[in-house]
Amino acid sequence: MKTTKIFFAAFVTFLSLHVAAYSQTQTAMNRQAGTQYQKADQELNSVYQKILKEYAKQSVFIAKLKTAQRLWVQLRDAELEARYPEPNQYGSALPTCRAIYLKEMTQQRTNFLRTWLTGIPEGDVCNGSVKIKR
Repeated sequence: MKTTKIFFAAFVTFLSLHVAAYSQTQTAMNRQAGTQYQKADQELNSVYQKILKEYAKQSVFIAKLKTAQRLWVQLRDAELEARYPEPNQYGSALPTCRAIYLKEMTQQRTNFLRTWLTGIPEGDVCNGSVKIKR
């Protein structure tokens, strides 16, 4: 009986420490989500700048890519507003939710743009401006 009580007390202590280690305030979660979005945005900008540098001699492509990126930013912002149209209705988690959504959309765009850096397999006749993998 005494061993059971000791085990139970140890288990409860372990469980409370485990839960405390993973609990955060909403402010901390908002900050963390914001930081994750900023990192995703930095990665997007890095990939975009690499494309601009690598394809610098293709002025028509560069002009069209810049237009596409500017329009994507407008689409991203409009999608975010459509997702959360009335900010006062979503409570204190809204900054976290917005940052997570922005991060996800930004990561998708980064992966899409990265194709211009990694290329596509030879033989794809629809490669357009994307380089062929060597």
